[in-house]
Amino acid sequence: MSILTRHPRAKGTVMVLGGDGFCGWPTALHLSNLGYEVVIVDNLSRRKIDVELGAESLTPIATMEARLAAWKEVSGKTIRFVDLTLGEDFHEFVELLSEVQPEAIVHFAEQRAAPYSMKGARQKRYTVSNNLCATHDVLCAMVEAGVDSHLVHLGTMGVYGYGTAGLTIPEGYLPITVQTANGPQDLEVLYPANPGSVYHMTKTQDQLFFFYYNKNNAIRITDLHQGIVWGTQTPETARHEALINRFDYDGDYGTVLNRFLMQAAIGYPLTVHGSGGQTRAFIHIRDTVRCIEIAIANPPKKGDRVMILNQMTQTHRLIDLAEKISEMTGVPYEHVRNPRVEAAENELVVSNEQFLALGLNPTKLEDGLMEEVQTIAKRFAHRCDKSKIPCVSTWRRDEPQPVETTEPPLAATA
Repeated sequence: MSILTRHPRAKGTVMVLGGDGFCGWPTALHLSNLGYEVVIVDNLSRRKIDVELGAESLTPIATMEARLAAWKEVSGKTIRFVDLTLGEDFHEFVELLSEVQPEAIVHFAEQRAAPYSMKGARQKRYTVSNNLCATHDVLCAMVEAGVDSHLVHLGTMGVYGYGTAGLTIPEGYLPITVQTANGPQDLEVLYPANPGSVYHMTKTQDQLFFFYYNKNNAIRITDLHQGIVWGTQTPETARHEALINRFDYDGDYGTVLNRFLMQAAIGYPLTVHGSGGQTRAFIHIRDTVRCIEIAIANPPKKGDRVMILNQMTQTHRLIDLAEKISEMTGVPYEHVRNPRVEAAENELVVSNEQFLALGLNPTKLEDGLMEEVQTIAKRFAHRCDKSKIPCVSTWRRDEPQPVETTEPPLAATA
């Protein structure tokens, strides 16, 4: 795939599916601030899961009504909200698409946590039903409504798995050579999927839905394979108390770096799963919303194949992150049993050339870590429920294997 080029466009309407969530809310505000007319579609399911888990965001989350009123107060702009369940309210969604005729549809409306998807049979079945039915209904409704919207989907780096086989993970497509009766033939195929959880498995199925509807109905699709998101605030969410974004720290929904930041803020030893030798890709929430902006502004042409971009900025070993934060804050880290079925260590080399070529200026960990600790984690530390920190969702029913590590059980760097 060639490097994208900029195409100046008049701003129209963007529909943000799952616009009340951790990535969806700041994206909706960012796009509204840029001058797009924004319509949020959400059934507030993430708030209901908070009730189920008995775990609230570290930051206080205002009601949707209060959020939208605060945004209008500080920006003068109105965001429309539609309470609708994708995967169930199909005809209502078709009618909404026909009415709005969005330039782009940003699809965040999926259960996003790998640990939650492995919590038990009910959560596994919910994740599959919710994610697959939502994605398929979006595609099917676009065909039914006859809209020519550009679908921008938030996928995950997890579809690739976490072993590189000695190569740089490409942006979605892997060039291969196949031996045939007529000699070698060069092809490009989707990079072989290797999901590590039920959640990741649903994202690999999304790819096949996109492949089919792009081939059969010429739907224009960009699939963003995103790394682990860290941080909380964007310039827009920082403009009013009621606009503040989620900061999940619990064992099911807290992403690893945000969990470390919160643990450091309250003096709780950073919990490193297993050896900590696992390498993961990361991106700050500020860069997430910027990448969505870039993707919307650079849609594929009608008839182009699904565009796949790796939405990440850095890769790090988890133990290195723990050591870095421990050194910065004086809070120790400790190794705990890894609830996941995964290699104790892995390498991860990822291509992200296209976003960089389009002007993305990444927020690096060294630039933003202490800001997150001081302005968010410490400020709201009193809201932390320490009993929710350990990850109790496991990938297997049998006893987990012992920790594979040569590190002492507890290490600290002043």
